[in-house]
Amino acid sequence: MAPLDTDMARAPLPPTFEAWFEARGWRARPHQLAMVEAAQAGRSTLLIAPTGGGKTLAGFLPSLIELADATATGQGEGDDHKDADEHRLHTLYISPLKALAVDVARNLMDPIAEMGLPTTVETRTGDTPVSKRQRQRTKPPHILLTTPEQMALLLAHPSAETFFGSVKTVVLDELHALVASKRGDLLSLGLARLRRHAPAVRFVGLSATVHDPEPLRRYLVPQATLDGEVPDPGEDLSHLVIGQGGARAMVDVLASQKHIPWSGHMARHAMGEVLEAIKTVKTALVFVNTRSQAEICFQELWRANDDNLPIALHHGSLDVAQRRKVEAAMTAGGLRAVVCTSTLDLGIDWGDVDLVIQIGAPKGASRLTQRIGRANHRLNEASRALLVPGNRFEVLECRAAKDAVEEGALDGEPARTGALDILAQHIMGMACAAPFDADALYAEIVSAAPYSELTRETFDQALAFVSTGGYALKRYDRYKRLVQDEDGRFRVKDGRVAQQYRMNVGAIIEAPSLAVRLTTRRSGSGGRARAGGGRAGRKLGTIEEWFVDGLTPGDTFLFSGQMLRFEGLQETDVLVTRAPGEDPKAPSWQGGKFPLSTYLADRVRKMIDAPETWSALPAPVAEWLELQAKRSAAPKRDELLVETFPYSSRHFLVCYPFDGRLAHQTLGMLATRRLERLGMEPLGFVPTEYALSIWSRKDMSGLDMGALFEEDLLGDDLESWLAESVLMKRTFRYCAQIAGLIERRHPGQEKTGRQVAFSSDLIYDVLKEHEPDHLLLKAAWADAASGFLDLARLAALLRRCAGRVHHR
Repeated sequence: MAPLDTDMARAPLPPTFEAWFEARGWRARPHQLAMVEAAQAGRSTLLIAPTGGGKTLAGFLPSLIELADATATGQGEGDDHKDADEHRLHTLYISPLKALAVDVARNLMDPIAEMGLPTTVETRTGDTPVSKRQRQRTKPPHILLTTPEQMALLLAHPSAETFFGSVKTVVLDELHALVASKRGDLLSLGLARLRRHAPAVRFVGLSATVHDPEPLRRYLVPQATLDGEVPDPGEDLSHLVIGQGGARAMVDVLASQKHIPWSGHMARHAMGEVLEAIKTVKTALVFVNTRSQAEICFQELWRANDDNLPIALHHGSLDVAQRRKVEAAMTAGGLRAVVCTSTLDLGIDWGDVDLVIQIGAPKGASRLTQRIGRANHRLNEASRALLVPGNRFEVLECRAAKDAVEEGALDGEPARTGALDILAQHIMGMACAAPFDADALYAEIVSAAPYSELTRETFDQALAFVSTGGYALKRYDRYKRLVQDEDGRFRVKDGRVAQQYRMNVGAIIEAPSLAVRLTTRRSGSGGRARAGGGRAGRKLGTIEEWFVDGLTPGDTFLFSGQMLRFEGLQETDVLVTRAPGEDPKAPSWQGGKFPLSTYLADRVRKMIDAPETWSALPAPVAEWLELQAKRSAAPKRDELLVETFPYSSRHFLVCYPFDGRLAHQTLGMLATRRLERLGMEPLGFVPTEYALSIWSRKDMSGLDMGALFEEDLLGDDLESWLAESVLMKRTFRYCAQIAGLIERRHPGQEKTGRQVAFSSDLIYDVLKEHEPDHLLLKAAWADAASGFLDLARLAALLRRCAGRVHHR
């Protein structure tokens, strides 16, 4: 299906809207008018437009026009009609970020207020007060801005059919960021249920430029009817509107005058130069890749900030009040820079941001393009970005990312199959809403794009798991959560089961966390702060339980942009006092590390394989590559360089695949098993984004390296390693929580991380022995293969290097 021609002449907007555009000195863009036309035709539509092109307004414009028309035609028809219309939900907006929903609400209210439209807009996120959420179910606004998790909760309520029955439009913002995750799977199942409640609903996807729009177009429309009929080819895609491109971004890689280190990711050597770049602009966003980097980078900038420039910190573990304060200060133009993580990757519309600084390698062309889009938000002006490599390898990756952005090249996301643990959670939610017929629910589920290939056998297995826990667990009454009525329909066993579902819904499993609170009293040396020992004050945010386990009273660490002293624990609170001037630890979080994309990896290999281009690199990096070529070899693009050498009574093997930490970690696990069988007595390994190092007691230089890295490494070696690995237990634990087998939260209490781990490990052992084909074991394997092992990339690596291993 061809995209709409956004250059053709279009019918004018209603007079009120035309006047609003004119008053602002604007003209409606062709893609905005195209979205209105698509809405009038009742078509689900995907809009792909660059940042600053009015994408969000284009998504809402049809709804604002419809609501204005409905109000005009409803005048004079009586108070009953008016009252009923005031409490009917018209448009649902789904965002991947809570901050984005709040920001859009703020920007949406301006045109509504300026045109005097009688349209109500509210947000509903995990931060929304319970009283407001309860009121919204009976008196919803015309436009509700929310998240996938809140939508799942609304759909699981008995009032869902009434609540969603009036919905005309669903706007899915930053769709490319949603569909590539389990949150996207959860949302797709919610959209399938929504189609049942509101058959005439249309879906609007908003996305920045993507490598392949077809998966997103398919996501927006049913892949089967509720009667099980599959649409004809070409009819299973939504309409496509492509917005006009703007000025190409200006991307620079910092050519630091300082010594560029061989390792490390913090770019401490360049912080003075980063601060100088901030001084030259009105507002800058300083992106890093992890929350630990954010805390350290913020402190490094403050240490060099002799001019006391207003610089703030923003990441997902900070208290919501602190994040909102920073966002408000940015909107008001009160900050020169914000050090941030992926919490500000998407859609926050700050036109005064005129520079994006990326500390460390961006790990992908698409991610970098997304972050650059946070600057400027004006199509006719180029967004500016500065990449600051943390080490010499990252100089190469930053150069590769710069070239990719300038070419307009993007990373492609592989199509994903809907996760089975999310399927189980959805089945449970639908039982909470109302008793369901299994045949009807199956037909509904396979209409969702990620689950279009789901077999009835797998669905029945998921249903049996939700109902009884499956074959190995059905003898235990605690796992019996669904029962059948006299008509054969499935319903929840009791209200407690429904309550537990609502407390544990969602696709994000975070490590057990504790609240960090300032206290008024220090603990004694070696003591512990106890209840009543000091008043716990303002909450600063949350920190993971495992990190706190490694602290003793008196230890200091960085958090919320401050140096804090750990005083002790008080129930689930980490009590701290400020400790300026001390040498703190840097907190770390277990999640949030991005694998190096295959796309950039290939570009880095190509760069190393072209010595004639090295002279264009910073002198320390060019000298480093020349030294590598002189002492060993510069690896060719399609070969695997392996080096062996002795050092300090040990023997080392180092290889350079450039395929990302996850693939290298799995390669290290499998290679050390093979080396152990060969009698090399391996002692350990360390993967990085670019290389893998293994050390052993025996000299490995005489080995056949081609045989060591053969493709059969992914056969028996993988199966036997997984059978012994704790990785599968950890992955199973996450799946068990999402599927509802292990509840993290109970009414009146919350399990500790140790309790969750103990329970899930016991169940894992039972299922592995008595039901090895259990649904959750399948789900855990799928997660491990993609998210923890990166088997697809490792398999591609081994194929690429077969017969081309260069041993030095």
